[in-house]
Parts: sequence; structure tokens; C-alpha cells
Amino acid sequence: MPLAVNATVIHRSEVTHGLFIIRVRPDAGVPDFKAGQYAVLGLPGGAARVPFADPEDPPADPDKMIRRAYSIASGSVEKDFLEFYVAFVTGGALTPRLYALQEGDRIFVGDRVVGMFTLDEVPDGNDVVFVATGTGLAPYVSMLRSDYAFHAGHRTVVFHGARHSWDLGYRGDMESLVAHHDNFTYVPTISSPDEETEEWTGMTGRVTAFFEDDTAEMILGAPLDPARVSVFLCGNPDMITGMIRTLEEKGFREHTRKLPGSIFVEKYW
Repeated sequence: MPLAVNATVIHRSEVTHGLFIIRVRPDAGVPDFKAGQYAVLGLPGGAARVPFADPEDPPADPDKMIRRAYSIASGSVEKDFLEFYVAFVTGGALTPRLYALQEGDRIFVGDRVVGMFTLDEVPDGNDVVFVATGTGLAPYVSMLRSDYAFHAGHRTVVFHGARHSWDLGYRGDMESLVAHHDNFTYVPTISSPDEETEEWTGMTGRVTAFFEDDTAEMILGAPLDPARVSVFLCGNPDMITGMIRTLEEKGFREHTRKLPGSIFVEKYW
């Protein structure tokens, strides 16, 4: 009995080797969701893997579906497809199979979209600071593509850290938003500028460093006040741990259902 794939890949683009974007169209249509939430993708264990992935030992069971959760990058107003920003993991179970997908291939998409990493609990009028590493940018892309209130009188800053400039997925999208919204700022930063093939004139270093001094406040144009600024963190757990520690020293507290705070967190692994 074939495993229940229920969606079609309608687009695949490579940001750089190891980073790619796919769009999938569920047979039952795109479910309603809130920007920032995630869906489950899956492929059978027998699905093709790219040849440069690490060998599987033992091989995956071809009769079982391999499932993983991925943040949605498409806007909640997009009803034709779901978009995902994926990093290839050489020893991963699913990404070597996802990386092999081409347009027209079939895939499993879970019918429930879930997650608490949304803008629902952000107080009206707060400035919003999005901090991401790697594919952790995906939920912010979804938020900014949805009914995001650029006009609401608050400031929005996206800090995106990567190793190289070519690893900065959605850079063009972010720069377009900068051109259209005076209260939006995009800050890409790379940690290995010496490895660039062309001169890099942007920010360098890890995103956490900008919050250890007054750099982030200068970019935001306002103090990092937990009563007026909401900070979102998504990506590498080391970045998240470091950011929480630094922000707590400034009076911030992580948001939970029981205890509201100004730090919103989504850990990718």
C-alpha cells in the first residue's frame, strides 16, 4: 500500500548549495494558519536521496514516512501554496530526500498547522525586533508577507546572521521591504567576511554582538525597553541562549503562556 503523499512540489529554487526554497500545493488546499506557525513535511523512507548525502546506516524503512516540522515562509494570505526555507543536513533523515525533489514530485504535508511563535501576544504599538540565523528567517518572512502592520507607527528591524553573503536567503525580499517602508530596517551580517569572493560592505560578526553594546539600539533608533520592544528569536540554539542571557541583563523576560514577557522564542533543533 503506497504511503499517503498528498501534495505536489510546484517550485524549487536553490539559494546556495545546501539552502533551498520549495513551494508545495496540498491536494486539499492550503489550510488556514497564522504567520509564524509550522507544518509537517514528509517523504517515504524509500524516496530518492541526493548522492552527496552521508550513507544511511541502517537504511530507512521504505514503508515508513519520515516526518519533520518546518516553519512556513509563505504569507498567511497566500492560498495557492505553502513555502519552506530548508537547510540541507548531510546526515539528516529527511533533508537529503527533500533536496532531491523536483517540480512535479509528490510529498506529504500534515493537515494541521500549529505553533505559538506568532505576533498575537505583541502589545499594540510595540517596536518589533526579529533576530534570526540561517533558515530561522522563515517565520519572519511569513509574518512580513502577511497582514503585517507596517503602517502602525512602530519600528521593525530584522537582524539576519549567516556565515557568508550568499547564505542570506530572502535578502532581495528584505531589501525590497526597506525600499517601501520607512519604518522597516534590515540588517544582514556575516561571520566569515574573509571568505567572501567580493568585498562585503555590510555588517560583520554574530548577531548577538549587536545587543551586547548599543549597536542594536542605534539601529532601532530607540532604547531596548522591554515595555516597548518585543524581540523574536529563531535559529541556532547557541544564538538563542546568548540572546536571552543578554536581553535578561537589560530587563527582558521570555514570554510564556503563564507569564507574559518580551522575548519570543522558536528553537530549530
